[in-house]
Amino acid sequence: MTTANTFAALAANAHEHDAERRTWLLLTAAAGAVAAGGVALPLVASFSPSERALAMGAAVEADISDIAPGAFKTIEWRGKPVWVMRRTPEMLASLPLLDSQLVDPASEVKSQQPEYAQNPHRSIKPEFMVTVGICTHLGCSPTSVPAGTNNPSVGADWKGGFFCPCHGSTFDLAGRVFKNKPAPTNLEVPPHKYLSDGRLLIGDDKAA
Repeated sequence: MTTANTFAALAANAHEHDAERRTWLLLTAAAGAVAAGGVALPLVASFSPSERALAMGAAVEADISDIAPGAFKTIEWRGKPVWVMRRTPEMLASLPLLDSQLVDPASEVKSQQPEYAQNPHRSIKPEFMVTVGICTHLGCSPTSVPAGTNNPSVGADWKGGFFCPCHGSTFDLAGRVFKNKPAPTNLEVPPHKYLSDGRLLIGDDKAA
């Protein structure tokens, strides 16, 4: 084969490779566009609010008629645990005795409760405590610790309340925080109202 023929063959081969390369690039780009389109739809769909997300902002009706004195139940509202405790007369009588040990005994930080819960028992009905069960320090969930416990994390004269095991904050039976604890404020009291003696609506306190 002559030198001229050799160069011609090489040029033709290079042209063939370039054409093949362009074909693969076009195919790859097309596949990428299809894949991008396939991914884009789920991502866009993920921004659409689900029914559960919408429901999380709605008020929640709860049956509280079955709560025994001294007991409480947890109700989910906006993805948060709301505690409803039925306090005994003894529990209520212990609240004023703790005022000197508390950061905000008179509930003066108004952002933590509606005006109708700015009272010694922090509730509409003294019998029932309604509060969000999330520590105001870093958002952990405290646990209920009854009076007479042997839990060393609370004082010997503990009259009952809530203890946050994450960082040691303690709250009384009205959700008021004790002094010298990490939590800066009392537990939040959500808006609520009574539909009847045994029915509670959490998340809405507007008059009908």
